[in-house]
Parts: sequence; C-alpha cells; structure tokens
Amino acid sequence: MKHTVEEIRLKNGARGLLIDVADATVMSFQFQFRAGSRYVDNKDIYETAHVMEHMAFGANERFRSEHAYEQEFTKNGAYHNAFTSDYSMVYEAACADFEWDRILDLQQVAITSPRFNNAELDAEKGNVRSELTGYLNNHNRVMWPRIQQALGEDILTYNQRLKTISNITLRDVKEHHRRTHTLNNMRFVVAGKLKGRKKRIREMLESWELEPGERFAVPNNELHRANPVLIRRKEASNLNFGWSMSITRELSDTESDAMNCLNHILTGTMSSRIFGAARKKGLAYGVFSDTSVGFGDSAWDFGGQVNLETAEELFDIIVRELKKVLGGNIDSADVESAKSYAIGRYQMGAQTVAQISGFYTNRYFSDDVVKDYEKVPADILAVDQDQIVQTACEFFKADTWVLAGVSCGERELLLKLQEKLETLF
Repeated sequence: MKHTVEEIRLKNGARGLLIDVADATVMSFQFQFRAGSRYVDNKDIYETAHVMEHMAFGANERFRSEHAYEQEFTKNGAYHNAFTSDYSMVYEAACADFEWDRILDLQQVAITSPRFNNAELDAEKGNVRSELTGYLNNHNRVMWPRIQQALGEDILTYNQRLKTISNITLRDVKEHHRRTHTLNNMRFVVAGKLKGRKKRIREMLESWELEPGERFAVPNNELHRANPVLIRRKEASNLNFGWSMSITRELSDTESDAMNCLNHILTGTMSSRIFGAARKKGLAYGVFSDTSVGFGDSAWDFGGQVNLETAEELFDIIVRELKKVLGGNIDSADVESAKSYAIGRYQMGAQTVAQISGFYTNRYFSDDVVKDYEKVPADILAVDQDQIVQTACEFFKADTWVLAGVSCGERELLLKLQEKLETLF
C-alpha cells in the first residue's frame, strides 16, 4: 500500500509520525514511553511497570471500571492492547476509519488520566503472577533472560520477577506513571487515511494533559563472555539451546541487511546451510539464527531444539558452516537467493496499515530514526559477500558470548558443545 510519512513535533514536547495511507479503511495508533522494567525505581518492585501496564485500561476520569471502558471502546469492533519490555511501554489501538477520533480520544483518557485503585491493583498483581508462572513452563522464556544475565545485562529472570510482585504498592504504580508518562518521553505513530485530518490529530494530541518531563536515557551494561549456563528441567527430554554473541556498538542498516542475508543462508529455509543440512540428516526439527540491534550494542543469536544424542552432530554442522563464512567462503548464488527472498518479504510487508506502521515503529521508538521505506530494495541489493564476512567476523573477534541450554541432561554435554564453538573464536 502506498503511503507517505511526516514527522511532527508538538508544541507540548511530544514527537511522532503521521503515516498517510490513502486507501486505508483502518486507523492504527501506537504510543510509546521509555517506561519499561529498567526504569522502575528499584529491583524490589521490578514488576511495577508490568503491573501498571495491566491496569492501563482500568478506571479513569471518565469510566469507573475496566469493564465500562472496554464496553465503550470495542462497541464498533475496535481493538486495543498494551505491552511492556525492558525499556518500553507501548499502547496500541486499531479501529474502523469512521471512528478514528472517538478511539483516539479514548486512548487519551486511558493514558493521561488513570484512576489506579487497590481493587484493580490486587487483581492485576494476581494476573501478572499467573502470567509469569505460565512462562516458567516455556523453556525459551526461561532460558533467554538467563542468557541476558550471564552476558551482564541488569535484568531479572521470571522466578526473580515473581518474588517482587507482592512488594508493589498503589503508590509505586502511581509514581511510576507520574515519572515516566510525560510529554517529552512520549513517541507516537498514527497511520491510516489522514488527508484532511492532520490538523485535527495534531490539535487532539496537543491537548494531552501530562507533565513535560524528559526523554529518559537508555541504561547500558558492560557485557562479557560467560561460562555455559545449564537450566536443568527433568521434563525437558531434549536440549533447548541458545547461543548469543554481542558487540558493543549498533550495526548500521547496511550491516544489518548483510546479517539478515547471512541468517537466511544459514537457517532461513529447508535448503539452508545449517538448518537445511540438519533436517536432511534428521538431526533437529528446528534451528534459527537472528541478528538484532539494541541500544549501544548488537546481538547475533542462534537457537533451537535437538535430541541429546544428536546435539554434537548438529553443532559440528554449525561450526563447519560458520568456519566457511569466517573464511570468506560464501556461495554467490546463496547471497543472490537471500537478497531475492528479502525483496519478496519487503513487498509482502506493506499489505495492511498495521504492517506499514510496524515498519517504522521499532526504529522510531528506539532512537527517533525515520526509516526510508523506498530505499529498502536498493539497500538489500547492495549487500555483498565482503560486507557479510566483515560483519560476521566482528562478532567473533569481540569474543563476548554465552551458550545456554534447558535439558534433563548433564552439564558435560553443554561443555562439549561449548568446546566446539570455541574453535571459532
């Protein structure tokens, strides 16, 4: 879907993007604050941000309860949600085009004038406790926070987070909202048919009554190499593994495109060099690799599940294929195939208003960068073998990594797998 993007800076300090999608029949709204768990006052009340997010659509100055607000919000089919991460709290909504202004008004009420109360606090503390307890049954959910901790990130695991819920008071929730939900700390993306509506949208957003505040800086941690981490679970009859490498800078868009191509070559399809080879030999049902750009650092992650008796053979394939990459031995046909795949995914990625909005939000909410949608194909086509090899080599030169696993097996297996990976560094 064709669209145009405009960044606006409101007089009240808030900043955001207006994305005009001329043929849209849906409007999408997202509002982000740097208000995640890393911005809670102290670790004893670590889940404050999460609990507050659960209370986001409760009582406010216009509605006495979550039920009343929900009934009004969704009466014409509109949708809303909120989510919290280490750094962000995001409120999102989507609605039919004809009621965009009503929905934007309802979002304003929920975000700017919550009436937090003890009854809702007690209920949502229970719901958060249930949510986190459920995550303990998900091996990936359990493993990746331990990987973050082992590398040096200042976060808590789900077990540790559960222990903080009972400490949270209504005062903590109100204080977190007051301190983090400010105009200068807010970013927004509004997408849909905006012709003739931009002035009205700007006026509505200018009327939001929040304190000026400040855009919080992102906390950084010094990352380091760590020993293998085994999380023993008697019910985990195979090995759920994660291998994470980090470098202490943010990859450029060019480098990120190069790594996306490499990940596709290694694990993207049934004919890929690692995943495809493992499937062909019957060694593992699923293996993935992914590169992400954080705040001041970047990560290259591998993961998957493998039976204990085939784990070493799978890691032999991983090591073999990565040695080829580090030696500059990448098939040019594989690179071209990966680029063709990326172009296809790009063209398929703008079929809805939500997809278009999502293209911009992650980067804009992170560091205020407005990505150039039209430039993407040229950037993908510009990826070459040298850029792939150079970027991949940097991760290994940094030697900042950890291997972790969830299994009923013994630590000796994880140590053997670690020894195989060490030959790459």
